[in-house]
Amino acid sequence: MISGSALIVMMSDNKTKSTKPANKTPPKSPADPAKERAAKRLSYESNSSHEGAMAAELTALEESFKKFAIHGDTRATGKEMHGKNWSKLCKDCHVIDGKNVTITDVDIVFSKINVSLEVMPSRRHLLLRSIIWSCASLATYWGKSSRTITFDQFKEALQELSKKRFKDKSNEEAVQEIHKLIEGKAPIISGVTKTISSPTVSRLTDTSKFTGSHKERFDPSGKGRGKAGREDLVDASGYVPGYKHAGTYDHKVQGSK
Repeated sequence: MISGSALIVMMSDNKTKSTKPANKTPPKSPADPAKERAAKRLSYESNSSHEGAMAAELTALEESFKKFAIHGDTRATGKEMHGKNWSKLCKDCHVIDGKNVTITDVDIVFSKINVSLEVMPSRRHLLLRSIIWSCASLATYWGKSSRTITFDQFKEALQELSKKRFKDKSNEEAVQEIHKLIEGKAPIISGVTKTISSPTVSRLTDTSKFTGSHKERFDPSGKGRGKAGREDLVDASGYVPGYKHAGTYDHKVQGSK
């Protein structure tokens, strides 16, 4: 038997449970894997096309700049170029002709581009800039603070060298000509060091002139004999040393029959 108080408590519990707000949020429909893959593919293609468009915007001069900027440095990003690579670019692309432009001119221009005088007043700026540009040692001293140049500074340096490299042309034509020397070029990788040919080296490497035990290490053609030329191998064939008809016995016996 259930008492009246117990029935009242059970009825109150049922009322509290029934008064809870029902969850009216509809259940999420299962995602379609095919649609997700298609959306990811479209986003990937759009990103790759954007990157391709950015790469297409790079000029031939910028591509050459990046190739030389990352040469010999695995950590380089291609946005800045070291002085060593700048000198190599001028050599490999024949900007240096030995007459109008020398390696000294290239170093001086690199130092000039590195000088930062933007914070100075205009008069002092012009005066000090002219002094630095006319004095190689002072330009090198001021340029020690920065060992790299950006692409914009690179173009400024080329413009400065074009005045010396192509003196008989206007400023615009000179810049175009010096750009043509660099566009589409890449660093030249030096090959294997060639063997120096000299009478002394030839005499020391001529096996036909070797004597003593060294002569036994090579055959008449100059090829090494290997172990036979370093050790005395025992001849267990049964023939006396110097016998020239070894192995011909069977042929002779069969021929006589």
